[in-house]
Order: sequence, then C-alpha cells, then structure tokens
Amino acid sequence: MLPGQIVYSRSGRDAGRAFVVVAIEDENYIFIADGDIRRFENAKKKKKKHIIETEFVDKLISEKLINFGRVSNAELRRAVKSYVCNDAEEV
Repeated sequence: MLPGQIVYSRSGRDAGRAFVVVAIEDENYIFIADGDIRRFENAKKKKKKHIIETEFVDKLISEKLINFGRVSNAELRRAVKSYVCNDAEEV
C-alpha cells in the first residue's frame, strides 16, 4: 500500500466507500480520508485487513504526501471522484 492509493472500506459504517491512503502507520494500520465525510485533518485509522486495495495511485497526491506530508481536501475529493467515475464507466 502506498500514500495516494485509492482503497475501498470493507467493513464498518463506511463499508463500500472509496478513500485515499494518506498515511501508513505500520504493517497493520493506515490512515484514510476522502476529503468529504472524512477530511484530511481527521483521517480514519483503519486496519489493512478491513481495506480492499485498488491498483490506482494518484501520482499528484502521492508526491505531495511524500514531499510535504499534506494535501487539500479538494484534491482528495477530486481523486476519489475521478477514480469512482472511471471505475463505473468500465463496468
């Protein structure tokens, strides 16, 4: 898993929602946010086993998180919306 990667929540109240990985704590936990309900400032700590990974990594967000440690909520919303719209078109 990488910062900037799009993932889906497998369990909990947010099951089925798309998020962006904003930080990796250790081999078991990550922090996720979508810029809307879960804002960057209040990222959700989630176990990796409760996440469904996608292969899509938003390069712009990944670079910003690695270099600056921060992205805007608008950028997170754009990345999630872009991925979900593209994913829906492929189905």
